[in-house]
Parts: sequence; C-alpha cells; structure tokens
Amino acid sequence: MDAATLDLEAVRARFPALSSGAVFLDGPGGTQCPQSVIDAIAGYLRDSNANLGGAFAASGRSDDLVGRSHAVAARFLGCRPEETIFGQNMTTLNFALTRALGRTLSAGDEILVTRLDHDGNIAPWLELARDLDLRVGFVEIHEDTRLDLDDLERKLTERTRVVAFPLASNAFGTTPDAERIVELAHRAGALAWADAVHYAPHGPIDVAELGVDVLLCSPYKFFGPHLGLAYGREELLRTWRPYKVRPAAEEPVGHRFETGTLAHELLAGCVAAVEYVEELGWDAIRAHEHALGQRFLDGLPDRCTLYGLRTMEGRVPTFAFRVAGVPPRAVAERLAERGIAVWDGDYYAVEGMDRLGLQPEGAVRAGFVHYNTLDEVDRLLDAL
Repeated sequence: MDAATLDLEAVRARFPALSSGAVFLDGPGGTQCPQSVIDAIAGYLRDSNANLGGAFAASGRSDDLVGRSHAVAARFLGCRPEETIFGQNMTTLNFALTRALGRTLSAGDEILVTRLDHDGNIAPWLELARDLDLRVGFVEIHEDTRLDLDDLERKLTERTRVVAFPLASNAFGTTPDAERIVELAHRAGALAWADAVHYAPHGPIDVAELGVDVLLCSPYKFFGPHLGLAYGREELLRTWRPYKVRPAAEEPVGHRFETGTLAHELLAGCVAAVEYVEELGWDAIRAHEHALGQRFLDGLPDRCTLYGLRTMEGRVPTFAFRVAGVPPRAVAERLAERGIAVWDGDYYAVEGMDRLGLQPEGAVRAGFVHYNTLDEVDRLLDAL
C-alpha cells in the first residue's frame, strides 16, 4: 500500500466487526481485529495445536511458530528476537519483570514514575517498594498534561534506579519527550522503563533509537489478540535471576521470563497483526489519524471541556473530555444508544485523573485509529 495514502474502504473491509455499523471509538481499550488475525488464530488451533518439543508434526509447527513470533515481534520493536518476551498481558509481564529486577535492588533505592502513567507501570513499582523498602517518586504533569521534565530532573538522585514512563498517555493522548527522559535517566545511572501500550497502534517503535532498557506493549491494542509483549536489553536481562521452573530453557535469554506454556494461537494472531500494520505502513496510518484528530479538535462543541493538548502536535488521537451538565457515564450510555462506542471513567490512569481533579467520575474518552472515518468523527460531534 502506498506510503502516503490509505485506501480506507479496502482497510475497513478487512475488519468483520466494522460491518455492524457501530462506530468503534473505543480503540484505547482494545482495537478490532482484521480477518487475517482471526484466520491465523483459528488456523493454528485447527492445524497445529500442540505443545513444544515433540517428535510429531503439529509440535514441530508449534516450535516454528514460536520462533517466528519472536522474530516478527523483534521486527516490530526494533530489537533482536532473543530480547522479546511474550506473556499474558502487559501488566502481568511488568509484575514479573519488576520482581526479577527487584532481586538486584536494596532498601532505600528509588523508582520514579509519572502522573501520565497507566497503573500497569505504577502499581508494580509500588508493590515492589512495599516488599523491599524502596521509595517511589511521582514526576508531575502540567495542567495541559505535558510531562514536567524539570520536575523529573529535580527528582533524579544517585539512588534512582528506574525511571518508568509512557510513550503515550492512555487517558489524554499526550506523548512525552521520550528521548529526553531516557537521556536524563541514563545520565543519573537509572534504567529507562517504557510503557508503549497506548502508543503502539499509532506509530513505529524502535527500542534501539529510543535507547530504552525495557519496553512493554499489548498486541490487542494494535489489532491483534489479548497478549503481552516486552523487550528487555539482552545485557540487562542476563544480570537478572528469573522466576521460572527449573527445566525451562535458559536460552534465548528472553525465554527465561516466559513462564509456563504460551498461548500459541495468540502468537499466531500477533504475527498476523504485525504483518497487517507493516502492509499498511506507518506514514499512511499517521497521516490519516492526524486528520481524524484535527477534525475532532476543530469541531468539539463549546459545551465540551477537553483535558489535554488542544493541538495534534505532541499527542496521539485519544481525547478525554466532559460534557457540561452530563456525567461521563451518562454520556457514554447516550452515545452507545446511537451506536457510538466510547469509554468513561479513569481507564486505570488514576494519577492523571487525580491531578486534574476528575475523580471519581473520570471523563469520557474517544480514541481514533486508522480504520475510523471522518464521517464517524462527525457522527460523534453531532451527537455531542
């Protein structure tokens, strides 16, 4: 497909769910799957459903799939296959990886997280701090939801071991300056630990270019199945003792952190999801999403209050807002009656919601991805 254009009619025809007529603006909570992903999952269960290491054909095909899935994941993340780790979901992987890192930490060590983070990149650190007597500090955000990099720099100390941050806010769409965050973390001798869950459907990830030490994401946010995927820098992973059963393989190094039997059918779906995104190309995806987001910003009614950046620069097309006089849940319910799916609440971004005074009700969240249309944006604006 051309790098600068998107054949939206052809794209939408590949997603069975879109034929229902519903307007899916719930992508921040999970995207729809193209038929190729659905076929890959069903095909594995039909033709290759077996455990690994057997002498028979189905097991051999499963072995091949696991190797291929790591290779494709590495291509998606910009790393080596042995540095990729699959798991149940991002949060489960993050609890596992933070626990492994915890074996190298000492009482009084510090972790920095941000008010932009999903709780999946906060709670694991809070629990680790409870167990090991660590300190967790919060990097603040400005009123417009930009990360306060001066506050980050002030809070870094010689005891800071990790700076955990998102590539994009799942609540407000804000994309902080990852390059600067990594630079500051490494200058202080700390690890840069990135949550890419919300960013992954909106732009390319290159862990080598970013310079992060650990990065986590979720294929179900980029048109694949419910699964977790992580990158860990090989030199770092080799310094950790994993929590695993004794017979489990030590090599490749990322496999040490894959506990139990993986969901092979979901790996097949993940491969198909990455191949789908690669076929479209990020230039076309980003150009179309920029247009969708600008249309929303330009047409947002006066009775709606937007929380976050009022430009498409420095963000992805995810928007948190409130409608004057109508609770967020009621807005979501009324939109659902019109066939428009949005989210309400805090979406596990509790720190950001607290910072902006939006708890306990949170806000309405509409998120656009490349399969959405300008007409769907207009339907939302008309309904609002």
